[in-house]
Amino acid sequence: MNLGFNIGNVHIKGGLCLGPMAGVGDLPFRKLCREEGCGLTCTEMVSAKALLYNNKNTEKLLEIEKDEHPVAVQLFGSDPDILTEMALRLEEMDFDIIDFNMGCPVNKVVKNNEGSALMKNPKLSEKILKSMASRLKKPLTVKIRKGFNEDNVNAVEIAKIAEYAGVSAIAVHARTREQFYSGKADWSVIRKVKEAVNIPVIGNGDIFSGKEAIDMFNETGCDGIMIARAARGTPWIFRQILACLEKTDIFFPSTEDIIKILLRHAKMQIEMEGEYAGIRSMRKHAAWYTHGFKNSAKLRDDINHAQTYNEFKELLIRYYL
Repeated sequence: MNLGFNIGNVHIKGGLCLGPMAGVGDLPFRKLCREEGCGLTCTEMVSAKALLYNNKNTEKLLEIEKDEHPVAVQLFGSDPDILTEMALRLEEMDFDIIDFNMGCPVNKVVKNNEGSALMKNPKLSEKILKSMASRLKKPLTVKIRKGFNEDNVNAVEIAKIAEYAGVSAIAVHARTREQFYSGKADWSVIRKVKEAVNIPVIGNGDIFSGKEAIDMFNETGCDGIMIARAARGTPWIFRQILACLEKTDIFFPSTEDIIKILLRHAKMQIEMEGEYAGIRSMRKHAAWYTHGFKNSAKLRDDINHAQTYNEFKELLIRYYL
């Protein structure tokens, strides 16, 4: 199987991408995924308006490491002029790709006619994408959904608009906004988009193993695969998928391996945020890493009261090592 593809002049080794996830895809998490074989990382989504008004919280979302390449930054909004101005500002930073979000299903985003709400407005979507693509020198990509709901399945139409506007690649989450993340992803829509455009298409939805990744490549003909929720608590999923694609031995971490990675994640989180905030951030990650472990519910309750790295570490050792 031919692994890897290009987005403009940017090569995505292995063809596996990390999807943007609010509250999850910060620098430590992306670093772990990169080490495990992820070919393209992406920041959490950044509000164009927040960036315009120099929101301090937004600055943290834009932190990347010197060796974190290729890396994309994802922008969301609905005003073509503001989006273009902010995309140009981001282009001056060390990102390799500017990505535009047309897939976020969250109510507070959709009610502002942003994210997946733009799937309902092809004319505005075209205006936004044309405005950004015509000014940017770095590749512009877009993430969309199957449609807003089952009565408005228009991924192919939006993909054609994106290609015409000058977008370099398109990621397709094969669910509607109405589905959020429930139900089964409809991979047939990824195949239809791939058949309709000549730019790279990245498939997204229901990839939790190497076998599913192979099935998606075979069933859709997509150029790359995007992993998001499946990487929470299992950053080694990229290594496992690559092993399946390359037909090499698959890494299955032991409990000791998982705790070791979790503790390293915690140290990186503390280095970035400080001990108090870092340990609080790690609570959700600890729940994902230990999902399915014996007594994991009790562990989660205890970890939610941990205030320091030593307390966090001692709990994990007491429960599992």
